[in-house]
Amino acid sequence: MSSNLTQVIQSHDAVLVLFGAPTCRVCGDIKPHLFEAVQKAYPSMQTVYINCNDQVDTCAQRGVFSLPVVQVYLQGQKFVEKMRVFSIAGLIDELARPMQLMLGDEA
Repeated sequence: MSSNLTQVIQSHDAVLVLFGAPTCRVCGDIKPHLFEAVQKAYPSMQTVYINCNDQVDTCAQRGVFSLPVVQVYLQGQKFVEKMRVFSIAGLIDELARPMQLMLGDEA
């Protein structure tokens, strides 16, 4: 999946990746809320979920050693990373300006 994730990141202007696991209750709780908020605020942003139990190598290569972790890539570069405790609304707000600059009126 690592090569697939790299391909997704390189082929889309904006990608949000949630690293989680079925055993992580917080991961399961935030996933639908996070993905819904991102799609509502930034419909062109791709969202990806990586199950770290199944894709240990991908998680290690991306520096993910605790859960949950959210990484946002803009134009192929990691722009933001949030670990363990973070606000979904705060993340959406943090992305507002760069998304507006990158996408113009769409954001």
